[in-house]
Amino acid sequence: MRGYQYVVLRCVPRVEREEFLNVGVVLHCEDAGYLACAGHVDDERLRALDAGLDPELVRRALRGVEEVCRGEGRLDLAVGSRATAYGTRAAADTLGTRFGLLRAPRSTVVQPGPVHGGLTADPAAELRRLLAAYVG
Repeated sequence: MRGYQYVVLRCVPRVEREEFLNVGVVLHCEDAGYLACAGHVDDERLRALDAGLDPELVRRALRGVEEVCRGEGRLDLAVGSRATAYGTRAAADTLGTRFGLLRAPRSTVVQPGPVHGGLTADPAAELRRLLAAYVG
């Protein structure tokens, strides 16, 4: 069994209302050299929170997180005009540094929740389990 950490990614369309919808999970397992994100955006549930928010923009933000996990992109969780972009040098960073950037609190529409941990023999399977449990 290997220790891992994860954060649930939340879409927070209007921070003043303190409402959010879980849209993804980022899992980091240092011992396995694993960092990955899985996400799902439920258009109907998202529109119930904010009818004016384009679900495709949230999907684009999740793809950006996936790219950072792979070391291919820069972190940009801004959605439309509602948030400020947050950039990083992800390709040059270690997995642990990239996870640290992804789990850091920020004031954007897609935000990480608190960090949690656990043990797993299969980080990819655990990511799928967490996605099903917290995102649906």
